[in-house]
Amino acid sequence: MATSSDAGDLWVRRFHPAPQALVRLLCLPHAGGSASYFYPVSQRLAPRVETLAVQYPGRQDRRNEPCLETVQDLADQIVEVLGPWQDKPLALFGHSLGATVAFEVALRMEARGTRPAALIASGRRAPSAPRDERVHLRNDEGLLEEIRRLDGTQSQLLEDDEIRRMVLPSIRADYKAAETYRYEPGPPLSTPLYALTGDADPKATTDEVRTWADHTTGRFEMTVYPGGHFYLNAHAPAVTEEIAAWLVPAATAGR
Repeated sequence: MATSSDAGDLWVRRFHPAPQALVRLLCLPHAGGSASYFYPVSQRLAPRVETLAVQYPGRQDRRNEPCLETVQDLADQIVEVLGPWQDKPLALFGHSLGATVAFEVALRMEARGTRPAALIASGRRAPSAPRDERVHLRNDEGLLEEIRRLDGTQSQLLEDDEIRRMVLPSIRADYKAAETYRYEPGPPLSTPLYALTGDADPKATTDEVRTWADHTTGRFEMTVYPGGHFYLNAHAPAVTEEIAAWLVPAATAGR
């Protein structure tokens, strides 16, 4: 059974230990998100898949730490704490910003000789399909307007002044990381890659999401759900079952 270091305890949360699971899934949050967002995912996938969730600095119990403002810095830090969790196949799941971070983590894992069991990219256009977005440069009200537009689950919470003051710095830092990221062309992954998206996502068209296929020589599949950027909130049971259908047979085959 994996044991985590002090640094790993800061970054990686395991809500439902599942020692009998053949595969682990590391979940990376969206901009402004936290590890706790994936508690229901962990609950649904256990005990078939052991779910781990990443906690970025600058929020919740890490709110006194400085935020990281680039995808590369996040990926560099995350890959350093994954060692104890790689005694079993480890798949990566990221939503929005988290999908881009997961991609960069996968690149680093493959460079070190460890291929992820899968990369599951949700609600995010492919790295090679950038947009010129500058939400992170807006004032606080402009940033809040974007969050409301995307209908994130936290938009109502942000109407509270105290909560808003507490969380806006991490949201802004995450938006900066997402919007200033630029893909550096290089060899594609060999990791199987699955893309999930909502058919009305203003942040990623289906064509932009389909371009993820260019980033792997392995298996590629794309599933489109009804909904916008946070389509997975409405379709969580279906999404988690789809993830299990991908991961469990692959882990069994590789056992």
